[in-house]
Amino acid sequence: MADKHLIVLDLDGTLLNNDKQISSRTKQVLTKLKEDGHQIMIATGRPYRASELYYRQLGLTTPIVNFNGAFVHHPLQTSWGMYHSPLDINVAKDIVEACDEFDYHNIIAEVRDDVYFHYHDEKLIDLLKMGNPKVTTGDLRNFLEQSPTSMLIHAEEHQVTEIREHLTSVHAEVIDHRSWAAPFHVIEIVKSGLNKAVGIQKVSNYLDIPKERIIAFGDEDNDLEMIDYAGTGVAMGNAISELKSLANITTLTNEEDGIAVFLEDKFNIKLA
Repeated sequence: MADKHLIVLDLDGTLLNNDKQISSRTKQVLTKLKEDGHQIMIATGRPYRASELYYRQLGLTTPIVNFNGAFVHHPLQTSWGMYHSPLDINVAKDIVEACDEFDYHNIIAEVRDDVYFHYHDEKLIDLLKMGNPKVTTGDLRNFLEQSPTSMLIHAEEHQVTEIREHLTSVHAEVIDHRSWAAPFHVIEIVKSGLNKAVGIQKVSNYLDIPKERIIAFGDEDNDLEMIDYAGTGVAMGNAISELKSLANITTLTNEEDGIAVFLEDKFNIKLA
Protein backbone atom coordinates (compact mmCIF):
# COMPACT_ATOMS: atom_id res chain seq x y z
CA MET A 1 0.00 0.00 0.00
CA ALA A 2 1.82 3.06 -1.28
CA ASP A 3 0.24 5.64 1.00
CA LYS A 4 0.09 3.80 4.31
CA HIS A 5 0.13 6.09 7.33
CA LEU A 6 1.43 5.74 10.86
CA ILE A 7 -1.24 6.89 13.30
CA VAL A 8 0.17 7.75 16.74
CA LEU A 9 -2.08 7.90 19.78
CA ASP A 10 -1.49 9.43 23.18
CA LEU A 11 -3.62 7.72 25.84
CA ASP A 12 -4.90 9.94 28.64
CA GLY A 13 -7.06 12.80 27.43
CA THR A 14 -6.69 11.61 23.83
CA LEU A 15 -7.49 7.98 22.96
CA LEU A 16 -9.14 7.43 26.34
CA ASN A 17 -12.30 9.18 27.43
CA ASN A 18 -12.64 10.50 30.97
CA ASP A 19 -13.62 7.02 32.18
CA LYS A 20 -10.29 5.70 30.81
CA GLN A 21 -12.07 3.75 28.08
CA ILE A 22 -11.68 3.55 24.29
CA SER A 23 -15.05 4.34 22.73
CA SER A 24 -16.57 1.76 20.40
CA ARG A 25 -16.63 4.29 17.55
CA THR A 26 -12.92 5.05 17.90
CA LYS A 27 -12.08 1.35 18.12
CA GLN A 28 -14.12 0.62 14.97
CA VAL A 29 -12.36 3.36 13.01
CA LEU A 30 -8.89 2.26 14.10
CA THR A 31 -9.71 -1.38 13.30
CA LYS A 32 -10.86 -0.35 9.80
CA LEU A 33 -7.64 1.59 9.21
CA LYS A 34 -5.55 -1.38 10.33
CA GLU A 35 -7.47 -3.61 7.92
CA ASP A 36 -6.70 -1.11 5.16
CA GLY A 37 -2.97 -1.44 5.81
CA HIS A 38 -2.27 1.57 8.02
CA GLN A 39 -0.15 1.26 11.16
CA ILE A 40 -1.46 2.26 14.58
CA MET A 41 0.77 2.82 17.61
CA ILE A 42 0.62 4.21 21.15
CA ALA A 43 2.98 6.88 22.52
CA THR A 44 2.39 7.59 26.20
CA GLY A 45 3.96 8.80 29.40
CA ARG A 46 2.64 5.69 31.08
CA PRO A 47 4.79 2.60 31.69
CA TYR A 48 4.03 -0.43 29.54
CA ARG A 49 2.22 -2.24 32.35
CA ALA A 50 -0.34 0.61 32.43
CA SER A 51 -0.79 0.74 28.65
CA GLU A 52 -0.72 -2.97 27.74
CA LEU A 53 -4.49 -3.26 28.28
CA TYR A 54 -5.19 -0.70 25.53
CA TYR A 55 -2.49 -2.13 23.25
CA ARG A 56 -4.28 -5.48 23.40
CA GLN A 57 -7.79 -4.02 23.13
CA LEU A 58 -6.80 -2.46 19.81
CA GLY A 59 -5.01 -5.61 18.65
CA LEU A 60 -1.85 -3.64 17.87
CA THR A 61 1.21 -5.22 16.26
CA THR A 62 3.56 -2.22 16.43
CA PRO A 63 6.26 -1.06 18.84
CA ILE A 64 5.13 1.20 21.69
CA VAL A 65 6.61 4.36 23.21
CA ASN A 66 6.40 4.47 27.01
CA PHE A 67 7.67 6.90 29.64
CA ASN A 68 7.58 9.72 27.06
CA GLY A 69 10.33 8.08 25.00
CA ALA A 70 12.53 6.71 27.79
CA PHE A 71 11.41 3.16 26.97
CA VAL A 72 10.59 1.94 23.47
CA HIS A 73 10.05 -1.73 22.64
CA HIS A 74 7.96 -4.15 20.61
CA PRO A 75 5.64 -6.20 22.87
CA LEU A 76 5.27 -8.95 20.26
CA GLN A 77 8.82 -9.11 18.87
CA THR A 78 11.70 -9.28 21.31
CA SER A 79 14.06 -9.39 18.33
CA TRP A 80 13.03 -5.81 17.46
CA GLY A 81 15.18 -4.56 20.29
CA MET A 82 14.61 -2.40 23.32
CA TYR A 83 15.55 1.22 23.85
CA HIS A 84 15.78 2.03 27.54
CA SER A 85 17.33 5.38 28.50
CA PRO A 86 17.12 5.79 32.27
CA LEU A 87 18.23 8.66 34.48
CA ASP A 88 21.63 8.40 36.12
CA ILE A 89 21.07 6.92 39.58
CA ASN A 90 23.29 9.55 41.21
CA VAL A 91 21.27 12.34 39.62
CA ALA A 92 18.10 10.65 40.87
CA LYS A 93 19.42 10.58 44.44
CA ASP A 94 20.57 14.21 44.13
CA ILE A 95 17.02 15.16 43.16
CA VAL A 96 15.66 13.42 46.28
CA GLU A 97 18.20 15.26 48.40
CA ALA A 98 17.33 18.62 46.84
CA CYS A 99 13.62 18.11 47.43
CA ASP A 100 14.20 18.29 51.18
CA GLU A 101 14.25 22.07 50.69
CA PHE A 102 10.64 22.01 49.48
CA ASP A 103 7.25 20.90 50.71
CA TYR A 104 6.27 17.81 48.77
CA HIS A 105 4.05 14.81 49.36
CA ASN A 106 6.11 12.04 47.80
CA ILE A 107 8.75 11.08 45.26
CA ILE A 108 8.30 8.02 43.10
CA ALA A 109 10.96 6.32 41.00
CA GLU A 110 9.98 3.83 38.29
CA VAL A 111 12.50 1.30 37.02
CA ARG A 112 10.56 0.06 34.01
CA ASP A 113 7.80 -1.86 35.78
CA ASP A 114 9.09 -1.67 39.36
CA VAL A 115 7.90 1.26 41.48
CA TYR A 116 9.73 2.81 44.43
CA PHE A 117 7.90 5.17 46.84
CA HIS A 118 9.91 7.51 49.06
CA TYR A 119 6.98 7.53 51.51
CA HIS A 120 4.21 4.98 51.91
CA ASP A 121 1.05 6.41 50.34
CA GLU A 122 -1.91 4.10 49.73
CA LYS A 123 -3.66 6.59 47.44
CA LEU A 124 -0.64 6.96 45.14
CA ILE A 125 0.13 3.25 45.26
CA ASP A 126 -3.44 2.57 44.18
CA LEU A 127 -3.10 5.12 41.35
CA LEU A 128 0.13 3.59 40.02
CA LYS A 129 -0.46 -0.12 40.67
CA MET A 130 -2.06 -0.92 37.31
CA GLY A 131 -0.32 -3.98 35.92
CA ASN A 132 0.70 -5.22 39.39
CA PRO A 133 4.21 -3.74 39.63
CA LYS A 134 6.69 -4.70 42.31
CA VAL A 135 6.32 -1.93 44.92
CA THR A 136 9.09 -0.87 47.33
CA THR A 137 8.65 1.80 50.00
CA GLY A 138 11.47 3.63 51.77
CA ASP A 139 14.00 6.44 51.44
CA LEU A 140 15.02 6.38 47.77
CA ARG A 141 18.56 7.37 48.71
CA ASN A 142 18.85 3.96 50.39
CA PHE A 143 16.41 1.69 48.56
CA LEU A 144 16.86 2.73 44.92
CA GLU A 145 19.54 0.43 43.48
CA GLN A 146 19.04 0.89 39.73
CA SER A 147 18.89 3.90 37.44
CA PRO A 148 15.20 4.88 37.19
CA THR A 149 13.37 5.14 33.88
CA SER A 150 11.49 8.13 35.27
CA MET A 151 10.76 9.95 38.51
CA LEU A 152 7.61 11.64 39.77
CA ILE A 153 7.46 14.37 42.41
CA HIS A 154 4.02 14.85 43.96
CA ALA A 155 3.76 18.33 45.47
CA GLU A 156 1.31 21.07 46.32
CA GLU A 157 0.30 23.13 43.30
CA HIS A 158 2.12 26.25 44.54
CA GLN A 159 5.36 24.26 44.94
CA VAL A 160 5.43 22.74 41.46
CA THR A 161 6.80 25.87 39.78
CA GLU A 162 9.49 26.39 42.45
CA ILE A 163 10.66 22.79 42.27
CA ARG A 164 10.74 22.87 38.45
CA GLU A 165 12.77 26.09 38.52
CA HIS A 166 15.24 24.44 40.89
CA LEU A 167 15.50 21.33 38.69
CA THR A 168 16.18 23.51 35.65
CA SER A 169 18.87 25.54 37.41
CA VAL A 170 20.72 22.53 38.83
CA HIS A 171 20.11 19.64 36.40
CA ALA A 172 19.17 21.28 33.09
CA GLU A 173 21.80 19.38 31.09
CA VAL A 174 20.86 15.89 32.29
CA ILE A 175 17.10 15.87 32.82
CA ASP A 176 13.86 17.03 31.21
CA HIS A 177 10.76 17.59 33.33
CA ARG A 178 7.09 18.31 32.79
CA SER A 179 4.05 18.73 34.99
CA TRP A 180 0.89 16.66 34.87
CA ALA A 181 -2.49 18.18 34.25
CA ALA A 182 -4.83 18.94 37.15
CA PRO A 183 -5.97 17.44 39.45
CA PHE A 184 -2.55 15.80 39.90
CA HIS A 185 0.19 18.25 40.82
CA VAL A 186 3.03 16.00 39.74
CA ILE A 187 6.40 16.74 38.14
CA GLU A 188 7.61 14.01 35.78
CA ILE A 189 11.34 13.66 35.16
CA VAL A 190 13.19 11.73 32.44
CA LYS A 191 16.68 11.81 31.01
CA SER A 192 17.47 14.90 28.94
CA GLY A 193 16.71 14.77 25.23
CA LEU A 194 13.94 12.19 25.48
CA ASN A 195 10.40 12.76 24.25
CA LYS A 196 7.74 10.92 22.31
CA ALA A 197 9.06 12.15 18.94
CA VAL A 198 12.38 10.38 19.55
CA GLY A 199 10.56 7.07 19.97
CA ILE A 200 8.20 7.66 17.07
CA GLN A 201 11.14 8.32 14.75
CA LYS A 202 12.61 4.91 15.63
CA VAL A 203 9.29 3.23 14.87
CA SER A 204 8.59 5.11 11.63
CA ASN A 205 12.08 4.26 10.35
CA TYR A 206 11.44 0.60 11.14
CA LEU A 207 8.07 0.69 9.36
CA ASP A 208 9.51 2.76 6.49
CA ILE A 209 6.84 5.44 6.80
CA PRO A 210 8.05 9.02 6.14
CA LYS A 211 7.13 11.74 8.63
CA GLU A 212 4.75 13.41 6.16
CA ARG A 213 2.54 10.31 6.53
CA ILE A 214 2.60 10.35 10.33
CA ILE A 215 -0.60 11.52 12.03
CA ALA A 216 -0.25 12.14 15.77
CA PHE A 217 -2.93 12.96 18.33
CA GLY A 218 -2.28 14.57 21.73
CA ASP A 219 -3.52 16.93 24.41
CA GLU A 220 -0.76 17.82 26.89
CA ASP A 221 2.72 19.33 27.08
CA ASN A 222 4.38 15.91 26.82
CA ASP A 223 2.86 15.72 23.32
CA LEU A 224 4.42 18.96 22.02
CA GLU A 225 7.46 17.42 20.30
CA MET A 226 5.38 14.60 18.85
CA ILE A 227 2.77 16.97 17.42
CA ASP A 228 5.51 19.17 15.98
CA TYR A 229 7.36 16.18 14.48
CA ALA A 230 4.40 14.52 12.79
CA GLY A 231 3.44 15.42 9.26
CA THR A 232 -0.06 16.02 10.63
CA GLY A 233 -0.21 16.99 14.30
CA VAL A 234 -3.74 16.90 15.68
CA ALA A 235 -4.67 18.55 18.97
CA MET A 236 -7.68 17.31 20.86
CA GLY A 237 -10.43 19.81 21.62
CA ASN A 238 -9.50 19.48 25.31
CA ALA A 239 -5.78 20.11 24.63
CA ILE A 240 -3.75 22.86 26.26
CA SER A 241 -3.63 26.09 24.23
CA GLU A 242 0.10 25.74 23.49
CA LEU A 243 -0.50 22.40 21.78
CA LYS A 244 -3.44 23.75 19.79
CA SER A 245 -1.25 26.59 18.53
CA LEU A 246 1.44 24.14 17.41
CA ALA A 247 -0.87 21.55 15.83
CA ASN A 248 -1.92 21.53 12.18
CA ILE A 249 -5.54 21.06 13.20
CA THR A 250 -7.73 20.72 16.28
CA THR A 251 -10.39 18.02 16.44
CA LEU A 252 -13.16 17.41 18.98
CA THR A 253 -12.46 16.42 22.57
CA ASN A 254 -11.64 12.97 23.92
CA GLU A 255 -15.25 12.82 25.18
CA GLU A 256 -16.58 13.54 21.68
CA ASP A 257 -14.65 10.87 19.73
CA GLY A 258 -12.22 13.47 18.40
CA ILE A 259 -9.84 10.86 16.99
CA ALA A 260 -12.61 8.98 15.17
CA VAL A 261 -14.15 12.17 13.77
CA PHE A 262 -10.84 13.33 12.30
CA LEU A 263 -9.91 9.94 10.84
CA GLU A 264 -13.36 9.32 9.36
CA ASP A 265 -13.04 12.57 7.48
CA LYS A 266 -9.38 12.11 6.53
CA PHE A 267 -9.82 8.58 5.15
CA ASN A 268 -13.46 8.85 4.07
CA ILE A 269 -14.58 6.13 6.47
CA LYS A 270 -18.28 5.42 6.78
CA LEU A 271 -19.19 3.12 9.63
CA ALA A 272 -22.23 0.89 9.29
